[in-house]
Order: sequence, then structure tokens, then C-alpha cells
Amino acid sequence: MAYSENLADRVRTILADHPGVDEKMMMGGLTFMVNNKMCVGILKDDLMARIDPAAYEMALEKRGCREMSFTGKPMKGFVFISPDGTKTKKDLNYWIGLALGYNKIAKASRKRKK
Repeated sequence: MAYSENLADRVRTILADHPGVDEKMMMGGLTFMVNNKMCVGILKDDLMARIDPAAYEMALEKRGCREMSFTGKPMKGFVFISPDGTKTKKDLNYWIGLALGYNKIAKASRKRKK
């Protein structure tokens, strides 16, 4: 199992009425794109959230939150949240709300040439 189906269903429920949501398999897990921009994702049992870099340090102080680092270098503006930090609906809504808020001003990544 590459990602938690239970967490994916919980995220789908929250994003159900939000326009412009697409799901993509990415980075060994599931990513939810909003308006063609990475917003949240699931890798194993963790939620990944793309948040405002200005809120990054504050987010790291929250229960279950840690920096996202694939190459050994933290990716500022991206965080992982363990199941301990997404246990309740309120917790999950907080992280998705933070990611959706940033999504409005975030830049889309450049399309790769084939």
C-alpha cells in the first residue's frame, strides 16, 4: 500500500465541494491538485500539505507536523503531518484549509517538455 485509503477518503470528503480538484498518482502516493497546483497529498499514512512558506515555522510547531525532505534538504512550504496530527476532522480540516488558502496565491509549476 503506497498510501492510506482511509486518509484519502477523508480528504476526498473535505474537498468534495471544492472546484478544480484532480487526483494524481505522484511521488509514490496520491496527490490532490487544486486549480492545476499541488495542494495536499498522501504518502503512506502521512498527509503532505503545500502551505505558505511564511507559515512554515509556525506549522512545524503543531502536533504531528515535520518538514518534508526527499533529498536531505527541507522543502520550505511543504510539510508532512503524521496520523497523530490528522486524527480528528478538525485537525484534518485545519491542514487542508491551510493548503487551500495558500493554493489561491501559489504559482503553478512549469510544465515539463516531453
